[in-house]
Parts: sequence; structure tokens; C-alpha cells
Amino acid sequence: MTYCVGLCLEDGLVMLSDTRTNAGVDNISTFSKMFTATAPDERMLCLLSAGNLAITQSAWNRLQEGIAFDGTTHTLFTVPSMFQAARLVGEAIREVYRADGPTLSAQNIGFDVSVLLGGQIAGGPMRLYLVYAAGNFIEATPDNPFLQIGELKYGKPILDRALAFDTSLEDGVKLALISMDSTLRSNLTVGLPLDLLVSRQGTQTIALQRRISDEDPYLRLVRDGWSAALREAWQAMPPPPWMES
Repeated sequence: MTYCVGLCLEDGLVMLSDTRTNAGVDNISTFSKMFTATAPDERMLCLLSAGNLAITQSAWNRLQEGIAFDGTTHTLFTVPSMFQAARLVGEAIREVYRADGPTLSAQNIGFDVSVLLGGQIAGGPMRLYLVYAAGNFIEATPDNPFLQIGELKYGKPILDRALAFDTSLEDGVKLALISMDSTLRSNLTVGLPLDLLVSRQGTQTIALQRRISDEDPYLRLVRDGWSAALREAWQAMPPPPWMES
């Protein structure tokens, strides 16, 4: 399994994913779930994937080779808008389903895939989508500026409580890392290293792309600091009055 989170903020985009892929307790591997399509100052698109690795890799290869779409063959480098990019990703997933879905079903294997697509194409706004296995999708909004795929339940509470559309990119990275660390603590199917990407609003370029290992000093600072802050917070709360003797 995996955990991926995307934040679409007023100042830009934060995308974070783990790299663990497992096919059983004795078959654990490291694969990047982050894919990018960039043309500096013209477009910056980032995809994060969760689910069956063969499905996601097949969909990505189809996106690179081109997909017949609205009467024309398109790639992520030729679609004119982020909305059309989300439609293209959805069509790539549908193509994989048409090719492999019946065989997977015959083997009792579910068609398990989901994709976060974030980025900006010159002339349009920065956007973030969640594309489902059926090829349909939803979009992040200022009222709900983050989307997640994979093992999302452990990392969601901190984002629900602390993240807002006007959160700075620096604080967004911090919250994304806390969200990921909470998931790493509670689910063994999510694992290091992490892939992080940051893009600033209006630039159509990658401002930061980083592989974060267990030895990263800032990740350790976030992990230790958040654990200590949680302990201090609950210890500072008064006891329930009905428990007093």
C-alpha cells in the first residue's frame, strides 16, 4: 500500500509520497510513486499514484506515448489545461482497464488504482485533482485544499485541524511531513524514503524536489518535535472532573 498527499495552497503546490510497495509480508520493495511532466515556465505537472504498481506504471507509459483523446493524440505535454490533463489521466486508466481488467478479474485481482494530479499550465490556475479507478475525478478547492490517496486515515486529522488555503508553502511542507510521519508510525505498509515536490504559484516550474530518507535531519526534527508536542499537550489538559475522587 502507500500514502500520498497533495496540498493546493494560495502560494503553490506541495506533493508528498512514500515509496513502499509490497506484495506480501516477505516481498517489500522501494518504487517511486511520483511522476513529473515539466516544460519550464510553460507547464509543471506532478502525478502521485497508489494501488497496483503494474496498473500505475502502465498508465504512466501510455501517458508518455500518447492517448487518442477528443479526436487527437495527446500527452501531458500537449493538453491545453489542467482540466484536460485530468481527463487524459482518466482516459489512460480506462485504457489500462480495457486491456487488463478482464484478465485481472479472472485472477480475482481487483482493479486498484488512484492518482493525484497537481500542477499548473501557463495561462491557467494551479489545480489539484484526485483521479479514481473509473477515470472520473474530483478537484481540491480553497475550502478543502488537500487530497489524499492510499492509507489516508492516519494522516488526515492534522490536515483537517491545521491546514487552510492561506497556509504558507513552508508550513504546508511541515504539515505534510507530520501527516506522513503519523501514517508511518501507524501503518507498516507505508515506508521511507519519501518523495517531496514543491511548486510556487505562477512559475510553472519545480521549486524543490527532494528524496527524504530516515537520516534526514529535518524529518527527525519534525518526528521528535511532534511526538513531544503531543505528549505535552495531553499532559497539560486537566483530568476529567467525573474521575476525581
